[in-house]
Amino acid sequence: MIHTLEADGIQLDFGLRSILSDVYLKCETGKITGLLGRNGQGKSCLMNILLGTLNSSSNSVRFDGRVIRNAGRRPHLLLYLPQFNIIPKALTVKKVLDDFKLAYADFGNRFPEFIGKYNSNVSQLSGGQWRTLEIYIIAKTPSLFAMLDEPFTHLNPIQIEKIKEFLLEEKLNKGFLITDHMYGHLLDISDSVYLLKDGKTYLTKSIFDLNKLGYIHL
Repeated sequence: MIHTLEADGIQLDFGLRSILSDVYLKCETGKITGLLGRNGQGKSCLMNILLGTLNSSSNSVRFDGRVIRNAGRRPHLLLYLPQFNIIPKALTVKKVLDDFKLAYADFGNRFPEFIGKYNSNVSQLSGGQWRTLEIYIIAKTPSLFAMLDEPFTHLNPIQIEKIKEFLLEEKLNKGFLITDHMYGHLLDISDSVYLLKDGKTYLTKSIFDLNKLGYIHL
């Protein structure tokens, strides 16, 4: 069964400044939805509205057509990885995997660089390894949807390719909404891509649409 996450009628103002004014977004399980936009366009704000941690003046967030508020309190529906690190650096890799009931063998098979590091504190990992671990637990923890905000940050090129392969496999188990400034990598794995510009979302079909809307210059 295909599940849907839709949002429309979202309006967000900070003082006299309008951040979001005409937003429509649709995500489906089994697919990766990309969200692009320049800094300050409101991508993180939009994700927090979907999560229910930020209120807007009017909005409708629907799961399978049913309006749900505070979806972040229902982790079986929606999980979120923000731009900043969420795993405390004092924990060991083993403790993190145990807490999320994830198998070491599966993790090690997917990311061999962690073999031998299960007893290491997260503080001993590189920035890319720390981010890889966070992406893994969000993707592997059961939920209908997961949002990833700047997942490729701190990853080296090899790690980025491994994460892209991993997300393409994991989309069989949930729907992903992903935003990242590395638009080339996002285009590689996304089934659909929205551009957030001047408070509005535009469903784009190609890199030429992004050029026409002024996000890139070919």
